[in-house]
Amino acid sequence: MTALTAAQITAELAALPEWRLEDGQLIRNFEFTDFRESMSFVQLIGALAEREQHHPDIDIRYNRVRLALSTHDAHGITAADINLARAIATVL
Repeated sequence: MTALTAAQITAELAALPEWRLEDGQLIRNFEFTDFRESMSFVQLIGALAEREQHHPDIDIRYNRVRLALSTHDAHGITAADINLARAIATVL
C-alpha cells in the first residue's frame, strides 16, 4: 500500500473535519464523561479496527482518548487510514 500525497490527504480531510494532520498522522481527540466511558469507546474502536484489519495508535488519559492513524509499512497515510477514519465516524 502506498502513502497518499499531501494533496490527496488535504482533499480527504475536507470530508473528515474532526480529524487533523499532525506529524504525519491523522489525529482525532475525543472527550468522555469518565474513564469507563472512554474504555467503552476504545473497545468499540478495537472491534472496528479488527474488522477493518487496520489498527490505530490509541492513547487513553482518563476521560480523553486520542486516536492516531498512519500506515507504518508505507511510512505515511494511506487509503486504509482514511477508510478507518470514515468507519469510526459511522459508529459515533
